[in-house]
Amino acid sequence: MNNNIYFVSLGCSKNLVDSEILMGGLKSQDYKIVKDLKLSDTIIINTCGFLDVAREESVDTILECSDLKKQGVVKQLIVMGCFSSRYKDDLVKEIPEVDAFFGTSDHSEILSFITGKDFKKDDPDYFRSLLTPKHYAYLKIAEGCDNVCSFCSIPLMRGLQRSNTLEQNVLEANNLANRGVKELLLIAQDSTTYGRDLNPKSSLYELVEVLDKVNDIEWIRLHYAHPAHLSRKMIKKFSELKKLIPYIDMPTQHGSDKMLKDMKRGLNSAGIKNRIDLLRKTNENIAIRTSVIVGFPNETEKDFNNLVNFVEETQFDRLGVFKYSEEEGTSAAVDFKDNIPKNIKEERYEVIMKIQQKINLSKNKQRINKKEKIIIDVSNEDGWSLGRSFMDAPEIDNYVKINQKLDVGKFYDILITDAYEYDVVGELID
Repeated sequence: MNNNIYFVSLGCSKNLVDSEILMGGLKSQDYKIVKDLKLSDTIIINTCGFLDVAREESVDTILECSDLKKQGVVKQLIVMGCFSSRYKDDLVKEIPEVDAFFGTSDHSEILSFITGKDFKKDDPDYFRSLLTPKHYAYLKIAEGCDNVCSFCSIPLMRGLQRSNTLEQNVLEANNLANRGVKELLLIAQDSTTYGRDLNPKSSLYELVEVLDKVNDIEWIRLHYAHPAHLSRKMIKKFSELKKLIPYIDMPTQHGSDKMLKDMKRGLNSAGIKNRIDLLRKTNENIAIRTSVIVGFPNETEKDFNNLVNFVEETQFDRLGVFKYSEEEGTSAAVDFKDNIPKNIKEERYEVIMKIQQKINLSKNKQRINKKEKIIIDVSNEDGWSLGRSFMDAPEIDNYVKINQKLDVGKFYDILITDAYEYDVVGELID
């Protein structure tokens, strides 16, 4: 049996969890996950198809691996994930070297294809093989999305929302805690609509209440909260629960009412500001991360200035900017022409990024001489460490650099001593 498997996981944290589940299933069947591609018998690529840049990366990766198959370096090539799900028919014709294409949640089918054994859809989740450092892990509370955002192709690739039950999520959280996980990062396409599709219905605020009781978890971090669906009951939890840290990843997308309407976001700018005010009144320490899109079709100078004013007034703690990319099959691609030139998109991107840099520097300077609880992600033999405060999610946010070798996965009290645009420097408090 050719047991060595090399895994490539592209795209978002939701894809990463899919990869972890499949890897756990393969390990349970005595397959070995190898880190050297040339030692593998089978390559599995978990693709992303959300933006043109991600699609290009997926295509390039598949082509590189198909060349290795042609050369006889590997025996089998399997492609799964969003890109594979959406463009399977085209890919089958264009890249015949691929042995099989699968969708985003075809774990049992992939296992059957590789092992030749039957696995049922309702088999319990395979024991995940974590690709993150062991002190933090993603908890995917739901799959798919019911929203109709005009720019987004995720519902086309991942289908409508399917929430895991409260019991399933608590069981998974306990499993992760027993494996040493200290920080749970809650993810879904839209975490705020969690539980609406369950029978009986549930909700995000009920879920965080039960997760807050899971032993050995110290931080619970909320991602992908749609402002239109963020309830007052959920907002209240940021002042009531011990482990739910005051951090929310809430994509606002724009500050112009016209753009928000064309994007089909379900709230105008006043509605979004109201949610932000409620969050800050509930917990004055809350760190709000957002993402915005520049260059959406028909975005005028006035629309863009509204976005600039929105970002300057709101003073987000963390912010990411996307340049609009037309997604085939979305209502924006049907209803509008992608009519903002690339150079204008780039200019607007740079303007927002520079504004946010100034905001970051100002907020970071306010942290100097303050004590913060920091979790360590990286510890280097040269005698320095990288950690994060509650304000920072792994991979996407900022770091605290400490000029001392500390233990990965542990919490320390750190005094912040210096500040830059993104990161800060600190020292251990004895």
